[in-house]
Amino acid sequence: MKISIITVCYNSSKTIEKTFQSIKSQSYQNIEYIVVDGGSSDGTLKIIEEYKTHISIFVSEPDKGLYDAMNKGISRASGEIIGILNSDDVFTDMFVAENIVKFHKENVVDASIGNIIQFNRAGKLVRKYSSKNWTPEKLKIGYMPPHPSIFFKKELFEKFGNYHLDYISGADYELIVRYFIKYKINWKYSDITTTAMLTGGISSSGFKSYIIIYSEICRALSTNDIKFNRLKVFFRAFWKFFGYINN
Repeated sequence: MKISIITVCYNSSKTIEKTFQSIKSQSYQNIEYIVVDGGSSDGTLKIIEEYKTHISIFVSEPDKGLYDAMNKGISRASGEIIGILNSDDVFTDMFVAENIVKFHKENVVDASIGNIIQFNRAGKLVRKYSSKNWTPEKLKIGYMPPHPSIFFKKELFEKFGNYHLDYISGADYELIVRYFIKYKINWKYSDITTTAMLTGGISSSGFKSYIIIYSEICRALSTNDIKFNRLKVFFRAFWKFFGYINN
């Protein structure tokens, strides 16, 4: 079974080599590794050249942002399963791809969800983000599983569409709502901790970003005709806090 892993990047020279080393170290051999670069000018392309023997497909051209780059990678993927590994993230160990493929072979699922761990830039473990107690109903209160831990069947994108580009940071949320609630895909918790990632970004950078994300969550639910309570979504941090305690 072929698994396609997609990394999108733009001026990622400070972090992307660790991402490449993570792919290089994987025990599973049937990996299609796709790198989509937005036209970097900081040395990223030089690092990509050094790892070209481990890259199956490489694209470097201007894009319309993160989700557009992801869609470019998905459109080129030929694996039965697709996963995203961001350019400042790494797999937690050398067996992640092998374990994901094994899980999908042993379970009849459209998607698997797992766990991630988060570090700060000093290398200190901040938290483990587990999907153990997650259900699609929790999307209605703004609580999604960690996106990097989700591995989708390729055919889902062909049936139900890719990431929508009219979101600042909520296109992954909208896609998960669309797949898991609207189309009720078959999924299962894998209990695999797939990814170690850095904290930061718009999803964790202050009250202004909190409001942007709140607005996009509400739009994602409304667009897919999902009934929800806006007040519960606004206080999603409260639900997440107790979710982390339970996990």
